[in-house]
Amino acid sequence: MPQNRILKDYRRLFHLLSQGTVYTVIDTETTGLHPQDCRVIQIGALKCKQNHIIDTFEALINPLCPIPPTATAVHHITNDMVANAPEIKVILPVFCDFIKNTVLVGHNVQFDLYCIAHELELCNMKPITNKAIDTLQLSRWAYPTAPKHTLQYLAQAMHIEVKNAHQAFDDARVCREVFLRCIDDTMSIQKK
Repeated sequence: MPQNRILKDYRRLFHLLSQGTVYTVIDTETTGLHPQDCRVIQIGALKCKQNHIIDTFEALINPLCPIPPTATAVHHITNDMVANAPEIKVILPVFCDFIKNTVLVGHNVQFDLYCIAHELELCNMKPITNKAIDTLQLSRWAYPTAPKHTLQYLAQAMHIEVKNAHQAFDDARVCREVFLRCIDDTMSIQKK
């Protein structure tokens, strides 16, 4: 469903970043685990150039359906928290404008892209076609012997402070730090 190309050529990635390509680290929180039948209830994003944050985006979204208790147990977003939040059809145009002309970065970014693509389709909006980088795949390449590659494990191993795990904005912030660390730790490999 998503029309995004995941970048896996990490030498090219290093070149793009060193040339000042603007990238946006994204994360979503949803009502479930299957993009085709869950709804997005939170989006967090940090627009960056090299190692500088140039803008941020954060939104709670009313999914117009109850949030299952199993989902709330993970991200701690309740029905009361989203009751007065805007609907996705209000948030998506603003979000799409925010990420325009940037490379998207996310941990297991395919999930976020599928969820966003599904919401865009439900709203009869054009799909996003940004190139994307999956930090899950990048971390597997950068640290092939690591016992796990979850965002929380990597953050702990890298001594990155996690303030609100499974909240979209904080997960995006942590993902950015993991991304930059992967780039720094593999820079010599990428230059070869």
